[in-house]
This record gives sequence, structure tokens and C-alpha cells, in this order.
Amino acid sequence: MTYIALLRGINVGGHRVTMEALRRLFTELGLTDVRTYIQTGNVFFDAPEQDRALLSVRIEQHLQQALGYAVPVFLRTVEELEQLLALNPFSHLTVTDEVRLCLMFLAEPAPTGLVLPLRSPKADMEIVHLTNREAFVVWHIIEGRPPASTSFVDKLLGRQTTTRFFHTTAKILEAARKG
Repeated sequence: MTYIALLRGINVGGHRVTMEALRRLFTELGLTDVRTYIQTGNVFFDAPEQDRALLSVRIEQHLQQALGYAVPVFLRTVEELEQLLALNPFSHLTVTDEVRLCLMFLAEPAPTGLVLPLRSPKADMEIVHLTNREAFVVWHIIEGRPPASTSFVDKLLGRQTTTRFFHTTAKILEAARKG
């Protein structure tokens, strides 16, 4: 099984790790065909394990031990990313310099019953679509600044998240397919 690990907190906030070191850490776990894409913690690998929750915990524990800080891991497959990108609930939006389209990955299932779209109190974020474990979010750039925090979405969804721009997610998928 080929997985895409989307890591939170890699090369931000003073937490620096080279992609070479990250590949080595994944290989130490017995994962094979380990590759990375850009410096933000996107790792592709093969693993025989089908238990995604157990695999995530193994990776998180190993990264915490090796790096000295928690690194939440969000595992998806190539097929899952293909399905997410095909949904494209942003297709009706006009992208401008004041708009960023984001895909937020959730560690746990999203709560049910939320009425969308939902805007943050500062009107700088808007959830336009939810799947079981992802949120499609529009960032509104206000006075030249992106949202300062994802806490609105984190609190609303009650889960820890990691974010990738929608167009970057397409590039991550393309790189994963090249394996």
C-alpha cells in the first residue's frame, strides 16, 4: 500500500528537519520506497500495514522521539487524494489575489450536522465543503494578510489539522504518482 503522509509542523515555527533526515526516519520504521516532496513535510512510502491508525501512531512516536517534538501525521492514499481533488468544491469560485483555496486534513472524522458555508468571526476563513476527514477552506486575504491562525477551523471541527493549498495538493498527488 502506498501512503502519502502529510506532516504538521515541519520546517515552521523553528522546527527544522531536512528531507533527507525525514526520509531516513521513515526508512528506520521499515517503510519502503520513501520519498519526499518540497520542504513542508510531504512523505510518500510503501507499507504492508493496512491499519492506518496504528501506522500513524508508530510514525508519530518515532518522529517525536527522534525530533524532540510532536509531529501529527495525516495519512492518505493516492486514490483518496484523487477523489478529493475531483470533488473540487471550489470550481464556482473566482480566484483573486485576495483568495487562497486550501484543503485541511483532519486527524479524526469531521463532526456531522454543520451547516455550510461557515465563516470565521474575522471573515478571513470560510469552510465551503466537508468530507469525513477533510475540510475545503477559503482563506480571505485581508489587508494583504492571510489568516493568522487556523484555530477557528481547529476548534469548530474539534480536531487537529494540517493544511495544504489546493493547487499544492494537486502537485503532491502528481509527485506521489511518479513513484
